[in-house]
Amino acid sequence: MPRVVKVGTGSKFEDHASYSRIVAVDDWIFVSNTAGRDPATGEIPAEIEPQTRQVFANVERALAAIGASLADVVASRIFVQEPADMHTVMTIVGEKFRGIRPALTATCPPLGSTVYRVEIEVTAHRGVGAAKAELITVSL
Repeated sequence: MPRVVKVGTGSKFEDHASYSRIVAVDDWIFVSNTAGRDPATGEIPAEIEPQTRQVFANVERALAAIGASLADVVASRIFVQEPADMHTVMTIVGEKFRGIRPALTATCPPLGSTVYRVEIEVTAHRGVGAAKAELITVSL
């Protein structure tokens, strides 16, 4: 029988929509689309760079709650409200995932509110960060 852990933050959004911030099934970890709301203040930074950094802080905090880290991320999905913000967001993504190199999708769909300029969702596998990875380069 798999071990399933569901983690919530107490967010009114999680309660309203009946979802978990994280669902972990054994060592597989699925982190819901995460916005840049500061959990201490409830505020969302207006500028794209601090908002993106807050998103990553929220994702990292969620992963740490179940004994994982960004190093364990195997796939990420980046949602940016405005295409003009993509370069700034991807620069921060590059900083945070340097050496980790998860599979990545980045797109510019409308988000749930204009206050959300970026949201990130990740899939991780606990322990992957400690594994030796083989890097293969192919020409496509």
